[in-house]
Amino acid sequence: MPKKNCWEFKKCGREIGGFNAAKDGVCPAACNAEADGFCDGKNGGRACIYVIGTLCDGECRQAFASKEKLCGKCEFYLQLKKEYPSGMTIFSYVDYMIKHDKGKSADGG
Repeated sequence: MPKKNCWEFKKCGREIGGFNAAKDGVCPAACNAEADGFCDGKNGGRACIYVIGTLCDGECRQAFASKEKLCGKCEFYLQLKKEYPSGMTIFSYVDYMIKHDKGKSADGG
């Protein structure tokens, strides 16, 4: 069974082509290709706590400190913490991003 991304779990409709994308914009997590594969998610779909500018519960979160407080109570995030007890940390996300970036060529392709 495929793992759900945040927009599928929360049913916000802000994924690319989603029912709220035209009205509210595409969520930064949904189009964050750099995070693709983190905790088996599509784009930033399972890294939403670490993606700046996501809109959750009607509030845009720009800084990790404010996101951590709000997201720490989120059912989706709590589920991810159970699935990946040591993988859902800012350190594991940064490590993933560094390793992911190392696979790119010097010209960005």
